[in-house]
Amino acid sequence: MKKLSHEEISKKRSTIETIHNVKKLPVYVVLNSIRSAYNVGSIFRTSDGAMIEKLYLCGYTPCPPKKEVLKTALGSQNSVKWEYVRNPKDVIISLKEKGIKICALEQTDKSFPHYKLSKHEFPLCLIIGNEITGVSQELVDLCDFSIEIPQYGIKQSLNVAVAYGIAVFDLRRIYDS
Repeated sequence: MKKLSHEEISKKRSTIETIHNVKKLPVYVVLNSIRSAYNVGSIFRTSDGAMIEKLYLCGYTPCPPKKEVLKTALGSQNSVKWEYVRNPKDVIISLKEKGIKICALEQTDKSFPHYKLSKHEFPLCLIIGNEITGVSQELVDLCDFSIEIPQYGIKQSLNVAVAYGIAVFDLRRIYDS
């Protein structure tokens, strides 16, 4: 086994000029009122890695060109389609009208483990909520279903960027299977 060099890895990847020609994972992501610009940058980078369709930054979520977002995004703000929309309900209602299923990454009385989602649920919109309060009930009310990441320790949740990474890469696995 030999670790690949940056050049060897880059040969297998899209470029900024070709990224928009690549088939995307049919997942739209709504970030609602994420506090940390570093979490937002991390979510951009993860979104590039999973090749999602589009990222919507809503509420008071920090946006590029904020330097803290750019620091952790490492250029992925240029490869991920994104848009700022103040009210997340506008995005959710618009996507729902297009037949896209709406899913919260949130613990609810009807949520199920993220890995039990099936391929027929795509395309979907994944709502990611605030680091402290999660996805608001107002947005949960607009959802078709919710998924959660099972927790086995004393804490009730994971860091929002970590939780997003787990969920979106499992969505990628499910969709590609």
